[in-house]
Amino acid sequence: MGYVAIKGGAKAIEGAELAFEALRTAEGQEGTPISLTAIENQLRLLTSRIVSEGGLYHPRLAALAIKQMHGDTLEAAFALRAYRSTKPRVLETPVQSTGNMRLIRRISSAFKDIPGGQMLGPTTDYALRLMRLELVDEQAEVFQAMARRFLREHAASASLPDTFPKVLDSLRVEGLIPSVKNNPAQAFDITREPLVFPVNRSAALATMARAETGSLLAMAYSNMRGYGDIHPTIAELRVGYLPVMLPHPVTGEPTEAGEVLITECEVVAMYEGAEPGELPTFTLGYGACLGHNETKAISMAILDRALQKGMRDGPSNPSEDPEFVLLHIDGVDSMGFANHYKMPHYVTFQSDMDRLRATQMKTRGDLHDAPL
Repeated sequence: MGYVAIKGGAKAIEGAELAFEALRTAEGQEGTPISLTAIENQLRLLTSRIVSEGGLYHPRLAALAIKQMHGDTLEAAFALRAYRSTKPRVLETPVQSTGNMRLIRRISSAFKDIPGGQMLGPTTDYALRLMRLELVDEQAEVFQAMARRFLREHAASASLPDTFPKVLDSLRVEGLIPSVKNNPAQAFDITREPLVFPVNRSAALATMARAETGSLLAMAYSNMRGYGDIHPTIAELRVGYLPVMLPHPVTGEPTEAGEVLITECEVVAMYEGAEPGELPTFTLGYGACLGHNETKAISMAILDRALQKGMRDGPSNPSEDPEFVLLHIDGVDSMGFANHYKMPHYVTFQSDMDRLRATQMKTRGDLHDAPL
């Protein structure tokens, strides 16, 4: 690294920490600290983003990281991931079936009528992007009445099934998409193994599931707008609570230990030529992440399809290159490298200046000695 260790400055560092904390409490005696419950619920999508990028499903700790880091998403994900690294691994879950999700939202842009029906759920997709100025001075009684109104008018009358069939199942029955292939290989653990290229699809999906949302979106967008040819249709986008099954400590039987909120997206892309003796089928892309983050899941599914193409035929653009994509989408990694330039680089920069001065002196001498 180009920075060096230095001595001194302890009081300045302590003062910087105090100033940072003072800004959080700048309201003075009239201010009240924001509660973790308020962050977790009123900033629900922000909490979901930190849960996903931090790689730890703990909304309460994600809310604490948001509060501690003044809402900086990269720093909050960094803090959550660092906390995770201090905890022992007790158990590993077997493969979980997302067909058992308790859904709060489920849509398809491929079909109007899907088995079980479309369920719009909580979303702003169909609302105008207008500022709601009444929220500037929101009254407590109005705030509290909203949930009661929803429960009274909608939730109480809703009769939803526990699970919904997957849209892709009907396409598999018709032979329009590939059948599911059981892969006995153990899933790649990106928290314990380094990425050594070429990597398998498991490693790519795991890396993208913990990636920074904006980085994934930028890569996927580059493919969609011409630096690639993946223009998919969303077969199904799901948001819901996935039961976490763990082996019972006595019987060993799978037992539900809790549930986690996840977002899952399955996209269908244009069909390609098949192997000799096989029928052509649509190609698929898959994305899933912790929390409610539809943009991330869609971007991940698009990149999954692009990376499959690049791994098979060789990359023809950046979004199909596994090494380019997977090494540049982690927010904690990229933020850390960018911010390390704030560290002292005194020795290396002095060396750069010495070389520049020597070069200028030599150039002056050459110009002086050059014939007119």
